[in-house]
Amino acid sequence: MNTDARHSWFQWVHAGALGVLIAAAGCGPDAKPSAPASSLPLAARVRVVVVENHGLTATDEVVGTVRTRLHATVEAKVAGRIESVRVTPGQRVRQGETLVVLDARETQARLESAKALLEQSVRDLDRLRRLLKDGAATPSEVETMGARNRVAAATVSEAETLLGNARVVAPFDGMVTTKRVDVGDLAIPGKALVEVEDPEYLRFEADVPETLIDQIRIGARLPVHIAARKESIEGTVVEMAPVAEVVSRTYRVKLDLTPAPALRSGQFGRVAVPTAQASVPHVPSTAVFQRGQLEYVVVATGGRGQLRLIRTGKRLGDDVQVLSGVEAGEIVVARDPETLRDGQPVEVAP
Repeated sequence: MNTDARHSWFQWVHAGALGVLIAAAGCGPDAKPSAPASSLPLAARVRVVVVENHGLTATDEVVGTVRTRLHATVEAKVAGRIESVRVTPGQRVRQGETLVVLDARETQARLESAKALLEQSVRDLDRLRRLLKDGAATPSEVETMGARNRVAAATVSEAETLLGNARVVAPFDGMVTTKRVDVGDLAIPGKALVEVEDPEYLRFEADVPETLIDQIRIGARLPVHIAARKESIEGTVVEMAPVAEVVSRTYRVKLDLTPAPALRSGQFGRVAVPTAQASVPHVPSTAVFQRGQLEYVVVATGGRGQLRLIRTGKRLGDDVQVLSGVEAGEIVVARDPETLRDGQPVEVAP
């Protein structure tokens, strides 16, 4: 057998042996069936809800501050050196309670002098009346002395009033918020001594731009969000400035606030001024879930659940606004959507 013939024979034998080994391997007892390429999840029974458009009032927010309805800067009516300050900031006071006492020794001396003159005029008037009965005095003399008596009485009354003004009292029930003077300071009319306000009744004051002022009316109820509180507070418009402030072109608007805990004068807030009506899709808040920082719903379409990325707006009760991602009329899974996979078959529960 020549060389080429031997080489062909060996190739034939090698191929035949390899075929026998492959056949034997396929038919042996240890052969395993091939696994399916993929497996689909089972259909899930879900409760669904139809996405609906709800009316929405578009608003612009205007910043403002919580103030008290009653606020007074207490001043002295007369000049005098301060003798004592009887209150401190945060102290509750009653109407008529003494806040500051002035040195009133000079006024007291004027009062004593006026009283002495009054007593003398009374004695002189009585003497002239007796003389008039005896014919020793004329009616004009009695009349003149009567006028002097009335002037003396008025002088006493004036001195007593000035002496009373040496005690600076609270104009109403409230709380001292600021003390601006100390013992030894000089009090004069127009100089603030203390500030008092009533913390029980609060209002919200905001400077509304002229572009929004036509949207507000006396008696309107507007939501006010205070930065220190989670929930909004309802405010009722009670005052509106009739003219704009020249520099800022804004109108001062005041709203009485409903009583609320932890609400204090001086807090920062925003009032929502309505501007227009809009229609926005809403879904139950239970239909929305998060993965990371993103929000999703599952839309039921064609018998399967489709994962849909959305952008939400405000929460109103049990519903949430959907600004993008779904439209009115689409059907979304209402409960536990996070347990479903994208594309998983779904069956609507009755």
